[in-house]
Amino acid sequence: MAMTVNEIDLPPIFCPLESARHRRAHLVDERAKEWIRTSPMCATDEERTWVTATCSTDFFARFAPDAATDDRLLWTSLWVYWGFAFDDNRCDNGPLSTRPAAFSALAGRVQRALEAPSARDESDGFIPALQEIAAQFRSFGTPLQVRRFAAAHRAWLSGVTWQIGNAAVGRMPGLDEYVAMRLLSAGGEPPFAMLELATGQEVPAQDMERPAVRALTEMAIMVAALDNDRHSLRKELVRGQTDQNVYSVLMHETGLPLPEAVAAATRLRDRVLLRFMAVHDRVRPGAGLELSTYLQGLRYGIRGNAEWGLRVPRYLSLGRVPDPMDEAPLEWAESPADDDRSAPRGLPTVAWWWDDALLGV
Repeated sequence: MAMTVNEIDLPPIFCPLESARHRRAHLVDERAKEWIRTSPMCATDEERTWVTATCSTDFFARFAPDAATDDRLLWTSLWVYWGFAFDDNRCDNGPLSTRPAAFSALAGRVQRALEAPSARDESDGFIPALQEIAAQFRSFGTPLQVRRFAAAHRAWLSGVTWQIGNAAVGRMPGLDEYVAMRLLSAGGEPPFAMLELATGQEVPAQDMERPAVRALTEMAIMVAALDNDRHSLRKELVRGQTDQNVYSVLMHETGLPLPEAVAAATRLRDRVLLRFMAVHDRVRPGAGLELSTYLQGLRYGIRGNAEWGLRVPRYLSLGRVPDPMDEAPLEWAESPADDDRSAPRGLPTVAWWWDDALLGV
């Protein structure tokens, strides 16, 4: 079922979480832009212009407003710049966007270059750029923090490969499969893994591996992923890139027209956020400093991603040249579109988030 721009009426976002931004973000971003100017990851001035229009320091400064140093905020933000550039030029668009075998080979080389300081691969400008970022992570992060980031990075690339595989054969996943894929392909794992690198607080394994903490991480990723589907919808419609988003999936699976698919996706997103808040409020009181800092980062990330996405030229600019960052006041929903506290039907891949055992702490 085709979608058109004229059908879109996107409701305000419900997000009663704290808003914050690192106070030196603008200064750090000047350093980030200078690095991008000389980075091999951008082949043209147009690519460089669109990369800087992702405003990635603003993005991650909202995830980690309490980053321990400017350098930690700089290099984590530079990975976000790198990630958006890679996504735009190697995942969503470009010659590999419908060639899963070729993309898998590139993804494997990229991942190995991230993990192995001695790896050498000049075949793609994104690889040496990523290695420079990874070297900085190793300089200030602990081995466990760096390893957690590498695992998150691998998860993201696996999800993109899944997505490209679907696109290559014109396959539309069902909603349950889409949710599982989007947890990976949305790229939420790496930014949340970078919270430890930015703040310097390492969550003990016995805390990070608790089912409730893993559920909170996945729910934060899912809320942000569904928000990003919302943010990017208009631009994807204009560019004809709507093959796999939550709205096209719902329309294909249920036959809903676009307005009703928007309403259904909004209800799903708000139910996940409500569950996140309920589990968070049971886990947080007993958390130590490191876990508490991480959990607050999840909250900052959900809110910050929404604020950034509602203003960033990456999503709002429809022409060949990005517009300036939109600074207009944001409108927020005062209540959720659906306050049902039970697990959504037909989504076994995430039903465990509503397991009562998670509230036992």
